[in-house]
Amino acid sequence: MSAGLVYAVGFGLALIIALIMTPLVKNFAFRIGAIDKPNHRKVHTRIMPRLGGLAIYIAFVAAFFIVLPFIPDGLLRPRDMNLIRALLAGGTIIIILGALDDRFELSAKLKLLGQIAAASVVVFGFGVKIDLVNIPFGEAMQPIEAWISIPLTILWIVGVTNAINLIDGLDGLAAGVSGIAILTILIMASLMGFEPIILLSALLLGGIVGFLFFNFHPAKIFMGDSGSLFLGFSLATLSMLGFKQVTIVSFVTPLLVIGVPLSDTFFAIIRRKLNNRPIFEPDKGHLHHRLRDLGFSHRRSVLIIWGVAAIFGGFAIIQSAVVQSSAANWVTFGVVCIVMFSLQIGAELIGIVDKTRRPVISLLNRMFRFKVEDANTRTK
Repeated sequence: MSAGLVYAVGFGLALIIALIMTPLVKNFAFRIGAIDKPNHRKVHTRIMPRLGGLAIYIAFVAAFFIVLPFIPDGLLRPRDMNLIRALLAGGTIIIILGALDDRFELSAKLKLLGQIAAASVVVFGFGVKIDLVNIPFGEAMQPIEAWISIPLTILWIVGVTNAINLIDGLDGLAAGVSGIAILTILIMASLMGFEPIILLSALLLGGIVGFLFFNFHPAKIFMGDSGSLFLGFSLATLSMLGFKQVTIVSFVTPLLVIGVPLSDTFFAIIRRKLNNRPIFEPDKGHLHHRLRDLGFSHRRSVLIIWGVAAIFGGFAIIQSAVVQSSAANWVTFGVVCIVMFSLQIGAELIGIVDKTRRPVISLLNRMFRFKVEDANTRTK
């Protein structure tokens, strides 16, 4: 069986398994009491089953072991299998942690310790870590010492894992954003010819698409922390593994791939600091909350954020596609400037940090009025 056929079959198998498993997981969630009750912070008005991430995980793992015997010889090297084992081992710890939280609502500290444990398994158990960095306008690739790379890798995995968890507030939102990010990684890995990441991304994407049939508005089941933590962990690991072997890729690329959850998390931290509130205290100021406050429907809010995630993915693909050219550093610099400016303007327009403070928009308005008045004065 050719590599392309293995990827296609794996995607299809994961999708079908997710379609079969999600209703079963839904019934199981009700039976054990893994449910989400409405409250003042949540948009749903009835009791909903959680634990949906378990269906994605089962689809992903089952599809992998089904297609494993059909993978062409030589396609996956021993080092590649080590990367795959790292994702499977850490992902299993994360799914258990998330499932326990869906049932028993674990404390934030306990969940953080579990995430650090899963990240540590990846780093210490399988030796997977960020050991090379590419800084724009610097030399091609710089090695970093273990005392920096180990905490940096753990911080990256834990940070991205929580970023996906924070945006899981509307039907299909976290699953869709994660799916778009996975698709972006899949495209970029295909361009680079990195076989293990193509395979893992195809399987994970199939599980997400199958689950979305039941999770898009109006949802029949929530992915819960089991889903958001597993997808966040998988995204963090894949985005790190997918580009760590390729010396031409800038550190900006993985940041763009998961730009929506990372930017929402960043603005949440700023917002809570400005309001003198604990960083980990939940609020209703996230991107999806603000879109709903502005009058957008549930479904339209999700589609808008999906669109923003797709734009981030497009920037990541463009940035990586031209990174081999002589103008690569300038392209990276331009992409970063455009993204940062757009994020700031968008944040001020929807009030994700503060509903009244709009420093950049106010500055642009003053500059624009000054130019108009100055031109009128010169005309007179």
